[in-house]
Amino acid sequence: MPFVVVDLAVRAVVVLALVFAATVALTHWAVRSRRIDPFGPWPRFIRRASEPIVLPLERRIIQAGGNPQNAPLWLLGVVIGGGLLLISLTQWLMGTAAAMVLIAQGGPRAWLRVAVSAVFTLLMTAILIRVIGSWFGMGPYRRWMRPFYALTDWLIDPIRRILPPMGMFDFSPMVAWLALYLVRGVVLGMI
Repeated sequence: MPFVVVDLAVRAVVVLALVFAATVALTHWAVRSRRIDPFGPWPRFIRRASEPIVLPLERRIIQAGGNPQNAPLWLLGVVIGGGLLLISLTQWLMGTAAAMVLIAQGGPRAWLRVAVSAVFTLLMTAILIRVIGSWFGMGPYRRWMRPFYALTDWLIDPIRRILPPMGMFDFSPMVAWLALYLVRGVVLGMI
């Protein structure tokens, strides 16, 4: 029950922040497009309410060489991305806490199941990070990418010998991820 309350509270905070950011962005757009008077009571209220958040964001955008008029849109994007991240993190933490409670009551077999699942999740996440890193030109020679390559080379390299890259498409990480997913299901089913 406390998990549900925490989840609802986090979602409510995210929704309120989203409504605030959307209101700020819409008001700034309406003022810029001259749909409303910039010195009217509503734009002045929104400007006063949003200045502590928008002004530092504008400074950061100017330092990056951007247009400070886009600060409300950046605010909206940050709230959407941060909100999704916060909700995901909260659900993950609550799921982990609930799993730990169940594991504590489950005995050694539950611990083994969690350990095996964690190893497979680690390997599958390393493959995902390796693939996304390759999209941005992060190869095996980058210091922070080396652990991900070290964790996954033993699986991806033999698959790559059987299924070589086809032009710019390399399906071996996807096949390795799928193989790990299937093997994890089989192994966890046996435990």
